[in-house]
Amino acid sequence: MKVYESEEMYLETILSLKNKKSLVRSVDIVEELGYAKSSVSRAVNLLAKKNYIQIKSTGEIVLTAEGKAKAESIFERHQVLKKALIKMGAEENSAEENACRIEHVISDDIFEIIKQFVSI
Repeated sequence: MKVYESEEMYLETILSLKNKKSLVRSVDIVEELGYAKSSVSRAVNLLAKKNYIQIKSTGEIVLTAEGKAKAESIFERHQVLKKALIKMGAEENSAEENACRIEHVISDDIFEIIKQFVSI
């Protein structure tokens, strides 16, 4: 799955990895996304500066309360959008790929409309 780089995508990836493994390190993000180590390192440092994550001395990446809340919100958007696209007739792979793109640019009010549509 190819998506553009954004802090939201990194937060969602960290949350997803944390749900699969006990601890997350930069190398896990590199492997998951297929990005260069330097790109992931830069993004991780920016996330730490924004207080979305903490980087422990062991290299473990931990979401802060603010980072976890933002990551969970992004994850919810992704799931709802994917479900909506499938409900409208998209194949699962296409829905997954496009939901990943849409989740980063959709406005809150339109997302809420889609969320209501999916729950009908």
